[in-house]
Amino acid sequence: METLRSETLRSARAAARRARRPHAALALAFVLALVLAPALDPAPARAAATPAPEKFVFLTNWYAEAEHGGFYQAVATGLYRQNGLDVQLRMGGPQVNIVQLMAAGQADCILGASDLQVVMARQNGVPLVTVAAMFQKDPDALIGHEDVHTLEDMKSKTILIAPTSYQSFWPWLKARYGFTDAQARPYTFNVQPFVADHNLVQQGYITSEPYALQKAGVKANALLLSDYGFPAYSTTIVCMEKSLRTRHDAIAAFVRASAEGWKSYLADPAPGNRLIRKDNPAMSDDQLDFSVRKMRETGLVTSGDAQRLGIGIITDRRAKASFDFLVAAKLVDPAKVDLSSTYTTEFVRDLKVLP
Repeated sequence: METLRSETLRSARAAARRARRPHAALALAFVLALVLAPALDPAPARAAATPAPEKFVFLTNWYAEAEHGGFYQAVATGLYRQNGLDVQLRMGGPQVNIVQLMAAGQADCILGASDLQVVMARQNGVPLVTVAAMFQKDPDALIGHEDVHTLEDMKSKTILIAPTSYQSFWPWLKARYGFTDAQARPYTFNVQPFVADHNLVQQGYITSEPYALQKAGVKANALLLSDYGFPAYSTTIVCMEKSLRTRHDAIAAFVRASAEGWKSYLADPAPGNRLIRKDNPAMSDDQLDFSVRKMRETGLVTSGDAQRLGIGIITDRRAKASFDFLVAAKLVDPAKVDLSSTYTTEFVRDLKVLP
């Protein structure tokens, strides 16, 4: 290029020397301008435009609480935006059908209570897929008074059970530990009956109901069913099957940032808790602190496979254990549900967001 430029300059000068007409100097100036302009006035490099974050709506299954903390943390600390997403968290509640809203296009993905629900939904023709499991342990527990120390101690007690539990841990308890339907009474999410009756056992989240009982001055023992072998995942990310194709990259970014959010939340929950209290002013600091402490103590997020494979991990072994339980309990007909359609490890198997 330099040789060509030199030759061009020499030719231009020679032409000027031979020229006798008045406009020769102008011609020379024009030629020189063409040759030298790229070197003297390089065009400034244009900065690449930063793409706008992609909008993504995630619908939770209850009012904002510590059990949703990692998602709120990812919003509060900018993790979603760093992954190219503008995430809106919308609260669910007792009268909100989050699956229906997602199917209607009102949310991109939802917060699932467990992988069991997705398997049963597939049997009913709803094409849901579990793409991540933020809780390696289901937080469901049975809570007895201070003289109750094991599940065997509860077999002579009356047990307060919510209607939804008849399609989750209650059949497992009956099959594994010999509990009977004759023991069961309705649980209304009110701890006062338990407080008043020493013979009662009630269900509850290990992160929630024990706090209410503690505030009521009642000594109680909570037994985490996952520690006794209950196989279900919890606090899952669930999407419609078609979204795995149409929003694949956005879902991958959401799962990645959410796993990072949970790691951050357990280290320092303050940023996420501020947003939780903003969405749900009824949530107290004490309740949030209790819940986070219990999550840490019990390893809800960080135990088991998460220790070596990362937060949010789903394994084929665990998914099959949940499926086999549902089949054994006659809650699912294996002829109607293909296990492989109910979950995918695609979005979590290579994340390795280690605790």
